[in-house]
Amino acid sequence: MTRNVCRTFGALLIAAVIESCVDVVVAAPPDTSSQAETMASLAQGSPMLTVAKGPFLMGTARMSEGSFSLETQYDDTEQPQRRVWLDPFEIDRDEVSLGEYLQWLRQQQRPVPEEIRKLIDHMTTIHAAQPETLARWPALYATWSEASDFCRAQGKRLPREAEWEKAARGDSGNLFPWGQRPPTSELAKFGQFHVHEIPIVAPVESGEEGRSPYGLHHMAGNAAEWVEDWFGIDYYATMPDRNPRGPNSGRYKVLRGGSWKSAPPLLRTATRSGAAPDRRAATIGFRCARSAR
Repeated sequence: MTRNVCRTFGALLIAAVIESCVDVVVAAPPDTSSQAETMASLAQGSPMLTVAKGPFLMGTARMSEGSFSLETQYDDTEQPQRRVWLDPFEIDRDEVSLGEYLQWLRQQQRPVPEEIRKLIDHMTTIHAAQPETLARWPALYATWSEASDFCRAQGKRLPREAEWEKAARGDSGNLFPWGQRPPTSELAKFGQFHVHEIPIVAPVESGEEGRSPYGLHHMAGNAAEWVEDWFGIDYYATMPDRNPRGPNSGRYKVLRGGSWKSAPPLLRTATRSGAAPDRRAATIGFRCARSAR
């Protein structure tokens, strides 16, 4: 759009008036819907990796009350440590991307959440981020129900908590997906804070150095991930030894893996947290799984 701006120049005791009209270009507001459409068109799915059937160590053995190392249990909800058997399953190598999530919303004729609209607007106008970059971010701000619906639309489901943990730590109970070493910036995206709470995340297909024993990316940091199960405070003490599926009901759904904001203890493969199923957050994403065919 243009605005005609006229400036009148005059001088004291001079009767002549010099008038100059200048066309000034005023930038149009960003078209967030168009940006979201572009990102949706760039969606790329994740390959799925197979986790073989068999047992693994789930949870954490109780450590000395005086110990404050990362090997110490984060809280009592990850105890007692159990040897759990799982049937074979497949799980996405990567977190679901923002481009995939936007494509699904368009296909389902669902509105783009306001939080995502604001994020796209801010990142494209203030930080000059390109749609190609944002499309590969994790699908932040998805609720548990949306994550579950997305996975089912792909013929998949959210991973069960035990499946997620086995895929993250392997058979022998790794402290972190990559092993026992404390996290670093090369291994995980974590410990990042910004005054405006802008996510500081990595592309979902990145993270080779920090991959899990089964080859999964970002099982620690980047985005915390929804899983299928309800959060049970004392579930580990009563869960079955084969294919546990979590409590039948609850108030919170389980979150795993920590996020770009998390401190190192939250990146441990055994650390558990939870959130209300309708929660939208800049720190929460998801990936999908399915029983092996």
